[in-house]
Amino acid sequence: MAVTPGGAPRLVVLRALGLGDFLTGVPALRALATAFPDHERLLLAPAFVRPLAALLGGVVHDVVDTEGRGAPPAALPVQARGADVAVNLHGRGPQSHAALLAAKPRRLIAFACPAAAFADGSEWRAEEHEVARWCRLLTESGIPADTAALDLATPPGTEHHGATVLHPGAAAPARRWPVDRWAAVARAERTAGRQVLLSAGPGEEDAALSVAAAAGLPAAAVRAGGDLEDLARLVAGAGRVACADTGVAHLATALGVPSVVLFGPTPPAEWGPPPERGRHRVLWAGRRGDPNGLAPDPGLLEIEPAAVSAELAAADATPTHEASSVRP
Repeated sequence: MAVTPGGAPRLVVLRALGLGDFLTGVPALRALATAFPDHERLLLAPAFVRPLAALLGGVVHDVVDTEGRGAPPAALPVQARGADVAVNLHGRGPQSHAALLAAKPRRLIAFACPAAAFADGSEWRAEEHEVARWCRLLTESGIPADTAALDLATPPGTEHHGATVLHPGAAAPARRWPVDRWAAVARAERTAGRQVLLSAGPGEEDAALSVAAAAGLPAAAVRAGGDLEDLARLVAGAGRVACADTGVAHLATALGVPSVVLFGPTPPAEWGPPPERGRHRVLWAGRRGDPNGLAPDPGLLEIEPAAVSAELAAADATPTHEASSVRP
């Protein structure tokens, strides 16, 4: 991470969430770096995002380990106290607002939240795209932000293996496509003459191994157990990626790797790749569900393996300016 001179004013940004949340917040982080070039810029987020923050070229000076995935943090690290500027990219409040206000920053940038006695911010809008939401907050606070500024640098040590990377995991069962369907896509990719690799995050290893076994792939085709830097190198070196609506989808977008993303309960208009980037394609049945449901979403189950295989082939050959949204 970059280092600022001692005594610099301090900017702290709260976004203590997961991989996809970090990546959808990148345009806002870039805007803040441009607006506050002389500030020490600290991101309050889980420590695992450090390797990706390092790929932003000094946008963030340090990541201060802060956990907020299960619930907003009740208290913030000591580095957040007395900041010159604090920015809430974590949520609409009131818990996250309260935590930041308790740290007594000189200025807080956040959405208006009467429950936290904070009325100075912009209005929260439901069903707004996650990238646009935080860019709008900054723009309406006098800080121009570009929603297209999503890209990461290629991680050092990336080998361009050109394989199709399938990521069968997702945080919630509602967004997990069945193993047999992933296996069917893997077999089709091999029939097309392409190498197939399977990525797995913590707790997703069994699903990836099951897909490998059902597709007739060796266990060595499963890439698991590494950190986010390893995952980023795997994705950056791929020829194409297929996954559910999860952090890997945002990683493929950030690294410019052709991708096909399977949406179930959540519409791509809220979490999908930019529609003007045609290498990143989406499949969605067109109806909402519970993103935290305990069974695969019915809309997700409407997507068939043949549709995914067809879109993988199309994504690989589509110019980046073409439209990307399709339905099964």
